[in-house]
Amino acid sequence: MNPRGRFPPPGMGNGRGGSGSANPGFYPRTPQQQQYVLRSHVHGQPGPQFQHQYQQQQWSRRNLLAGDSGDREPAQSVQSEEIDSSSQDWKAQLNIPPSDTRYKTEDVTATKGNEFEDYFLKRELLMGIYEKGFERPSPIQEESIPIALTGSDILARAKNGTGKTAAFCIPALEKIDQDLNAIQVVILVPTRELALQTSQVCKELGKHLKIQIMVTTGGTSLKDDIMRLYQPVQLLVGTPGRILDLTKKGVCVLKDCSMLIMDEADKLLSPEFLPSIEHVIQFLPANRQILMFSATFPVTVKDFKDRYLPKPYIINLMDELTLKGITQYYAFVEERQKVHCLNTLFSKLQINQSIIFCNSVNRVELLAKKITELGYSCFYIHAKMLQDHRNRVFHDFRNGACRNLVCTGMISLQGELTFRLLMLSLTLISQRTRKHIFTELAVQEGLVTLV
Repeated sequence: MNPRGRFPPPGMGNGRGGSGSANPGFYPRTPQQQQYVLRSHVHGQPGPQFQHQYQQQQWSRRNLLAGDSGDREPAQSVQSEEIDSSSQDWKAQLNIPPSDTRYKTEDVTATKGNEFEDYFLKRELLMGIYEKGFERPSPIQEESIPIALTGSDILARAKNGTGKTAAFCIPALEKIDQDLNAIQVVILVPTRELALQTSQVCKELGKHLKIQIMVTTGGTSLKDDIMRLYQPVQLLVGTPGRILDLTKKGVCVLKDCSMLIMDEADKLLSPEFLPSIEHVIQFLPANRQILMFSATFPVTVKDFKDRYLPKPYIINLMDELTLKGITQYYAFVEERQKVHCLNTLFSKLQINQSIIFCNSVNRVELLAKKITELGYSCFYIHAKMLQDHRNRVFHDFRNGACRNLVCTGMISLQGELTFRLLMLSLTLISQRTRKHIFTELAVQEGLVTLV
């Protein structure tokens, strides 16, 4: 086939050089027709009578564009400054809470000076971080966020109240593909209350992201969880037993889950949870990433690490267990003197809020009853209570509706709440006054021996 067949020679056919009448919009150029039709005339603008004025405007524009290059550079710099300022406008539109003016110790201030923007996070995630009240990453966040974003396994130790939750929630939210409708991150926690707190933190940090977050724990309706999993879920927070149950039923599909996070790993590796966690790991892909965070790591961690984390990145920010600024006392009393000792402490110390742990459900209810009879407001919470009741008690205590909370070891008070309670309880009086009170108790009443 001749590629030029559709272009006839001049004077033949209806091509460009033809003079046929098949193309009514074609006007052959003749010696008498020397004037070009202005394009602007087609769009209803001034016709040929203003052609001379139009050409003068065009020449003026060309002279302006061809002017001194030094005149263009300031304009370009102004334009670049406008772009830079527009990129910062999103910060000015954020609903940032008031700055935290509480005293901060070296546990959270001994940083490298990094900013959250240094990690090249999504802008929507940065918006959630700043609106959460975070100003700069804490030491544990500085160490773990960039490593987690690379896909490496992490074994991290840090004190309670130093920002461990955000240290794994931020990289988890960053790595989730919002267009993939599948569970991509699983966060395992030992208690129901901690699961609710962790999921709430994830929702607050990712509120500008289109990420679906679900929390599931034992003691809640299994049917509701199954129905929820039929809807899009990309981040799943829960206790090991419930997640394993849903996985075995084929409702919780983990074949696309690339990140497994274990918060309070020392408790999760106890004989109560370890078998369930090992079963959950079997449902994960081979290239999954495991992040383990805890304040303490027992000996059992080494066996688990050797099997599932062959080459983890180890972070250890634990020179001591206790946060700086918090003083601990050990009081040895006999069993029959404990309630009297508590009554003396309540009357001598100005305690804003206190948490009292017991080793059994019966002791929790009995002690809460006795504290109430002494005239002090008191709530109690334990594992045998209904989940709705536990949630209501925990919520009211966090909001300051009650001063004292008696509970079993099942409750895990997270980060900011623990730090706030301890600081308010122990910094209201000086260390000298505390020692004087304990000495007075030991000498006068014979109840307390300071060890």
